[in-house]
Amino acid sequence: MAKGGVKRASPGAEDEKNPLSNVDLSEEDAKNLAKAQRDLGRVELAMDRLTQAKIVPAFEKRRAVAKSIAKFWPVALMNHSHFAFFAQHSADQLALSYLEDLWIARDPVEPRCYTIEFYFKENPFFTNTVLKKEYKYNAPPNVTDDKPDENGITETMLDFSWERDVEALPTKIDWKQPEQALTKLYPDAAGEDEDDMAVDTGSFFNFFEKGPDGAELGITIANEVFPEAIEYFLGQAGGDEEMDSDDSDEDEEDEEIDLEKPRSKKQKV
Repeated sequence: MAKGGVKRASPGAEDEKNPLSNVDLSEEDAKNLAKAQRDLGRVELAMDRLTQAKIVPAFEKRRAVAKSIAKFWPVALMNHSHFAFFAQHSADQLALSYLEDLWIARDPVEPRCYTIEFYFKENPFFTNTVLKKEYKYNAPPNVTDDKPDENGITETMLDFSWERDVEALPTKIDWKQPEQALTKLYPDAAGEDEDDMAVDTGSFFNFFEKGPDGAELGITIANEVFPEAIEYFLGQAGGDEEMDSDDSDEDEEDEEIDLEKPRSKKQKV
């Protein structure tokens, strides 16, 4: 076979009956699966809440250490490729160089929601000492008999939906020179289509002044950079996937395509 050719399935393979193609699921089985999935979700949520309670003191100790290291948070943030993509302008990076602390304050009622807090020292850009981005939990109406279990988990908590129950709120930045505001010099340049990613994303500080977070920068900061801040600061996080991707691209150029061989899926960072 010539290099780069496609391997064909054996003759008659399409006519062979797939023994797994017809699976009959009874109504009772479907209900049992749904209940088992809900029970697992209840345990996972309880474990997440317990983890948060245990890990906050450790984060507080790290916070004190990080504040003693110059530019700890700017470096950690810029070492995340997704964040760096939205802080391309040198003016953004200069403003971020005054960032001296970063904290994630979890909602006590719904810990899956939070407020991102950026603490700045005196700088030539704005007078705010802290810029916040709140992901507010909009609790649904009370449900009858929505009683918490022994771990404090209710049925409403299990039905939590980020898209439905969370609202990203903007915050006002008090620019020292309004005509030189970074969000004015570099406005949000995202395309009308959410999938249309502009090369020039505008200033990172649009993240604070605008409500909706279509680029999921808040999720990146809260769920990736913040918990692994030391690894990102040291450049030890986030690089394996890119390296593996480059290597796999080179390998695929010399590899025959096998339509019958399933490809592995990459996990999200």
